[in-house]
Amino acid sequence: MNYNIEKIRSYFPVLHQKVYDKPLIYFDSAASSQKPIQVLMAEEKLHNDYYGNIHRGAHFMADKATVQFEEVRDKIRDFINAQSREEIIFTKGTTDSVNLVAFSFCEKFLNEGDEIIVSEMEHHANIVPWQLAAERKKAKIVKLPFNDLGVLETEKLPSLINEKTKLIAITHVSNVLGTVNPVSEIIKIAHQNNVPVFVDGAQAVQHLSVDVQQMNADFYAFSAHKLYGPNGVGVLYGKKKWLEQIPPYQGGGEMIAEVSFDGTTFNELPYKFEAGTPNITGVIAFGAAIDLIRETGLQNISEWEHELMMYVTSKLKEVPGIRIYGEAPEKSGVISFNIEGIHSYDLGMLIDKMGIAVRTGHLCADTVMHHFGINGCVRISFGMYNTKSEFDDFMAALNKVRLMF
Repeated sequence: MNYNIEKIRSYFPVLHQKVYDKPLIYFDSAASSQKPIQVLMAEEKLHNDYYGNIHRGAHFMADKATVQFEEVRDKIRDFINAQSREEIIFTKGTTDSVNLVAFSFCEKFLNEGDEIIVSEMEHHANIVPWQLAAERKKAKIVKLPFNDLGVLETEKLPSLINEKTKLIAITHVSNVLGTVNPVSEIIKIAHQNNVPVFVDGAQAVQHLSVDVQQMNADFYAFSAHKLYGPNGVGVLYGKKKWLEQIPPYQGGGEMIAEVSFDGTTFNELPYKFEAGTPNITGVIAFGAAIDLIRETGLQNISEWEHELMMYVTSKLKEVPGIRIYGEAPEKSGVISFNIEGIHSYDLGMLIDKMGIAVRTGHLCADTVMHHFGINGCVRISFGMYNTKSEFDDFMAALNKVRLMF
């Protein structure tokens, strides 16, 4: 594999600083990835050279900003192999995308007594919006469980689906367990019963090649800030047949065709779902992140991170008293664990003083914590810039902490 890790690390200025007089080791990319210089420069160039509000002005600045903005929509269409640019909607993030579908789809199709199937391993952002919709419509949430290895019990799915099932919401990759779910298989089962599927791809697109047409997803959502892009930008892919049927999520400028006191007609796709001035800077800078991923090769990144996953897992399993949560055959991106006798927060705080950033707590996944009977855990997560030597330093820090307890 031709993977020039030093070249890749050189793109990320933040990685070259010291924290508490120690070289920074960043293992929290599942929460938010660091930003490469290409993204930072794209933001700066926009504001220095051609910032203007998009779609609305006849002047040069607005024109150029609009072209750059819409080029990113095309890049994302290609990145996930959507059929049409009309199916790519810009949002504030994955959470915003889930809420959009939970409101608009459920407003149109969910009725009293209907059901939405949600997996037990979801991030809160892919549970709570559906609960709110179910409460509003007097519908019901049905749980698809996972086993103690962190594998979804997909064999139970056919028995959970019935004539009241209106949608299935599933994560592509668990933010706690790292499990790569068989979304294509789940979608096939759902579609055999005429049930659409919403896929949370927030922890997938930075690690795996995603083809929404091959997967046959009805909706697929992800965030720029976990894919080396800026905060405040999300993407919602939706099949055109669904987007045309469901009502807008928000009202305002851009999403309208014509407004009068007799009523309003809505804009064409995708603008029907993009009310107000969007995050122009963020979207254009996100295009630079997509360019970097393509230049590096997502397959190369995936193979590199898989090597790290295997290496770290083997090292962690040697630690006395450790319990790793999630041992599915196919994992990506994250490893979560606890060590007997050491509170997760204490461990995270102590290794922070050694320059190592990890995530601790319930990881916005209470249902996963409840499954294992824990209040929280430690999570290490990978990015394209991490190295085996960083994990060696992490293991040394971990052993120092163990000696304190």
